[in-house]
Amino acid sequence: MAESNGPEGANEQPDTDAGFRHRSAVVPGDAGTQPQPGRIVPGDGPDPEHPHAFHLARSEAMVFDGGRLQGGHGENWPILVDQQAAVYLVKLEPGGIREPHWHPSAWEVNYVISGSVRWVFVGPGQTQDAFDAGAGDVIFAPQGHFHYFENTSDTEDLNVLIVFNSSATEPDDDIGIVHALSSLPRDVLASVFGADPHVFDAVPKTLRRVVISRRGDRAPRQG
Repeated sequence: MAESNGPEGANEQPDTDAGFRHRSAVVPGDAGTQPQPGRIVPGDGPDPEHPHAFHLARSEAMVFDGGRLQGGHGENWPILVDQQAAVYLVKLEPGGIREPHWHPSAWEVNYVISGSVRWVFVGPGQTQDAFDAGAGDVIFAPQGHFHYFENTSDTEDLNVLIVFNSSATEPDDDIGIVHALSSLPRDVLASVFGADPHVFDAVPKTLRRVVISRRGDRAPRQG
């Protein structure tokens, strides 16, 4: 008789990559998966002849009203498995905004390839930092610091290359402000803000990721 190894799953080796378990890729039409934001556009990925190379600019994209997100990570670039590394290309159209968020278990280095950008950070000790940046600038987001960035140009796209010390997928490894605020009772929000609870009645309970959005005063790009 085989010796029991304890409760089911007890012998599973947890994915210790920045504290997150890798998830299976979403299969279109699979009712058992969580809905994902954006529209998926298929593309290339790892070079079939050179495992160290990844076709980032031609890789699968998540497309939103306001921009797009492409990435090489532990689920689509085998060489990154267990390496605690991932790389992403973010394009924000004029008026595009990366949803305010934080990464509880990863830092990130952001390199501005082209365009103009506004960055805002909130960190421990009530620290705040807001500044403009442009092509050639590097911005570091420490692990756990709340932040967002937006395209400040009325005519040009913003392109940012982001490197994480985690192989987990983006945005699965972040906590967005929409989901965070939507999860809190209105009386709790009223208490901490020192406001009437009715002030928060207009905040929708949207338990989903937004990832990339667009300012309301900017019309979507045609074509």
